[in-house]
Amino acid sequence: MLSYRHAFHAGNHADVLKHYVLAQMLGYLNQKDKPYWYIDTHAGAGCYQLDSGYAAKNAEYATGIARLWQRQDLPTGLADYVQLVRDLNPDGALKLYPGSPLVARNLLRPADKLRLFELHPTDFPLLEENMRNAGRQALVQKGDGFAGLKALLPPPPRRAVVLIDPPYEDKQDYPRVVTALEDALKRFPTGVYALWYPILQRQELRPMLSQLKALPTKSWLQVSLSVHRPRDDGFGMHGSGLFIVNPPWMLHDELNATLPLLCNTLALDDTASFQLEQLAD
Repeated sequence: MLSYRHAFHAGNHADVLKHYVLAQMLGYLNQKDKPYWYIDTHAGAGCYQLDSGYAAKNAEYATGIARLWQRQDLPTGLADYVQLVRDLNPDGALKLYPGSPLVARNLLRPADKLRLFELHPTDFPLLEENMRNAGRQALVQKGDGFAGLKALLPPPPRRAVVLIDPPYEDKQDYPRVVTALEDALKRFPTGVYALWYPILQRQELRPMLSQLKALPTKSWLQVSLSVHRPRDDGFGMHGSGLFIVNPPWMLHDELNATLPLLCNTLALDDTASFQLEQLAD
């Protein structure tokens, strides 16, 4: 299914959580000199215009990144993420929002590599254009990221952060992410894997999470953020989460300290909540 366009949701509460956590993980890998790869199975367009086009129709960013945009009292991790967005908007107006490929490109060092997959026929050329300045550091491929991931593991430097981020429009994405992660762990058990998921009123999420927790790994972290109560008609995403295998050791404490502030800032009603769970080695 190729109807999904992330531009409708750019900069919303789910993007804030996902990209804040991604920046934390990449920052941790940057602490060692050895290079690594960033692999994105569903990269999207890479960058999004917030003041026109799809993003402006629902303006979901107004209750996401815009609520953090002008704050000067954020803890270091959140402040660093917001600064990445500010750097993309040097005139001080919030007009552009970086997708995960651009977040990664701005944090990776010269020896690190990006491997990006996108299947959508409209988003792929946009991704190519937005990654053009990365030169040989980035390889952008038009194709199914689930299939492409197999060919890349294990990566030559034996270090990698893998973001698995399908749209979940197709219900088969739920079992596919479990299969993809299970296969990836067989090929490259020491990689850092971050699986993003939406929180919807659908039955597929709970068994997926149970299956992920049963995978043969010594450590994982699950974080989720809900910003409002589910709608009466059953439609819409009221929260999102990340399931991370082999998380950086500091990530749990970082999120434990910042999630209360993030939840209060992005809340749309009094049911907003967060969860943080881990299996530690």
